[in-house]
Amino acid sequence: MKTFAASGLALAATLVLAACGGPTPAEPGVVRATIASALPEGRIEEGERKANAKGDATGQSCIDCHGADGNNPLDPSYPKLGGQYRDYLAQSLQAYRSGERDHALMSNQARGLDDQQIADLAAYFASRPAQVRDLHGVHSIN
Repeated sequence: MKTFAASGLALAATLVLAACGGPTPAEPGVVRATIASALPEGRIEEGERKANAKGDATGQSCIDCHGADGNNPLDPSYPKLGGQYRDYLAQSLQAYRSGERDHALMSNQARGLDDQQIADLAAYFASRPAQVRDLHGVHSIN
């Protein structure tokens, strides 16, 4: 698996540079990120099965916490997964698995996933309807 350094908003630019063989920035406070495109092809049906299966680490399934289609989280602080970019979902799971990203439940759940399972889960949730939205048109109070 190919890895490189990236930080904050520079992640997308770093992904492009690394994919093209260009230099990647090395700066204080960098986060190691993995390239999700190095994963096998995701299988939606297998991802759906895995999303509904109880994990050994916590006894919970993805659906238990993120809701049906990943769009009805149990807790408002949990993200909606449905319709997210496949690469983003895969990279997030890889980061939880490696310990580069930490969350009490997600780190334990992801630690037992192999590359194919991550690819399958990412394909499944990316194929679900999106219920995320940007802040376009939302007015702030100044």
